Amino acid sequence: MSASRFSVPAIAFAVASVGIATYACMDAIVKGLSIASGAYSAVLWRSIGGVLLTGAVFIARRTPWPDGVALKLHLLRGLAAGLSVLLFFWGLVRVPMAQGVALTFLAPLIALYLAAAMLGERIRRAAILGSAIASAGVVVIAWGQARAGASSDTLLGSGAILIASVLYAFSLVLLRKQAQIADPIEVTLFTGLIIGLLLLLGAPWFAAMPSVAQLPAIAAAAALGSFSAAALAWAYGRAEAQVLAPVEYTAFLWSAILGWLVFGEHVSLYTVAGAGLIIAGCLAAIRGTAAPAPQTEAAA
Repeated sequence: MSASRFSVPAIAFAVASVGIATYACMDAIVKGLSIASGAYSAVLWRSIGGVLLTGAVFIARRTPWPDGVALKLHLLRGLAAGLSVLLFFWGLVRVPMAQGVALTFLAPLIALYLAAAMLGERIRRAAILGSAIASAGVVVIAWGQARAGASSDTLLGSGAILIASVLYAFSLVLLRKQAQIADPIEVTLFTGLIIGLLLLLGAPWFAAMPSVAQLPAIAAAAALGSFSAAALAWAYGRAEAQVLAPVEYTAFLWSAILGWLVFGEHVSLYTVAGAGLIIAGCLAAIRGTAAPAPQTEAAA
């Protein structure tokens, strides 16, 4: 084999790493917006910004309008992803970034079971073992919260993120179907469009108009999210998911750093230990397969 053939996975890994780091930056921005204006408003305006950006690319490329089958998938995934993202950022306001991101790593394991139920895939013994290891990680994080005397608000935030992980796992299974009939720009645009339209229905009651000072942050979050989605789509188009899956876990490191720098959050040893168990469980479960990589919630 030529040297260039060996370099493709390495380049894809590097691009995916940049994509994950960018997502973590976006998470920090949206968490700040959620603290200031509420998760509903933050997700709404970020979604609208993302639609404007990806919509411009969609139109410039003169991409054909999706057919009925694709639109149905976009709608269903938009529903799941929208509620997932809303719950994630609602919870992220109440827990440290690193802890919240660690809990989302359960999504790929849940996706394995949902894929078995929805797509008829066989659940392997490794997936069962991985689930047991990852579940122990969640218990460790919960135990750490109990030892630290976590408030009811913190526990509610953790619960919201766990529910968000289940919904995101469902969206990952739908993404498998979407990827077969639509390109990444179309998937990103219409998922964001559905999320934005659904949130607009409740905007008169739940959303707040962003202040002029918040507009740069909203634009930055939309740009970072769109760039990250494109970077990951490019990477996963050139390397197997099982090769790139480990890079997804660098989100924990970035979240810990940004949580400390931006919000003054400290990561407990219980969170580090729990995250390690969850990561080990996921790697054990997807070993030898091309299971969906555990993308962060922001990927929705």
